[in-house]
Amino acid sequence: MSEYDIGRLIFLIVLGGAVVFWYVAHNRQSLNRTLQYAVVWGLLFLGVIAGVGLWEDVRHQILPRQAVFADQGRVEVPKSPDGHFHLTLEVNGAPVEFVVDTGASGVVLSQRDAARAGLPMEELVYLGRALTANGEVRTAPIRLDSMALGPIVDQNVPAWVNEGDLDTSLLGMAYLQRWDRIEITQNALVLSR
Repeated sequence: MSEYDIGRLIFLIVLGGAVVFWYVAHNRQSLNRTLQYAVVWGLLFLGVIAGVGLWEDVRHQILPRQAVFADQGRVEVPKSPDGHFHLTLEVNGAPVEFVVDTGASGVVLSQRDAARAGLPMEELVYLGRALTANGEVRTAPIRLDSMALGPIVDQNVPAWVNEGDLDTSLLGMAYLQRWDRIEITQNALVLSR
């Protein structure tokens, strides 16, 4: 801690002490209730501090993430609370979150993810059409230089950019077929090569 930080800490302690002294002096007629409020606020403050400190551990339970076992050629993806399997791959070096969609024939990028992956958005030609749950959308065929799932890298992957509003990119069968085995259990998706 620098001298400046120590000075600020001393100032905050003195200021906090003055506020506590004023509050106790102002409420000396009902000192018992004041102490009860102080205990409640102190416990709330400690609860917030504990929540912030434990957030990383809790986050892994609430939002489970994929695990790549490169030495075994295996990827395990836990089911998300929304009931889907979400995978984060590096597309042309940029992280892109996908929803695994066995009903989609190809890899479909949202416009936002395509731009993040460095695709020339102004040069895309929307020649294709796809039927989605929201109706028909136009699509532009592309080739991705690389799709990396940890150390597992695929080159020259055919994909599509969706012209419509797509919240999350879709990881369809064109990518999933590159794996030797796809296993879906009650709580996980396992990809093996």
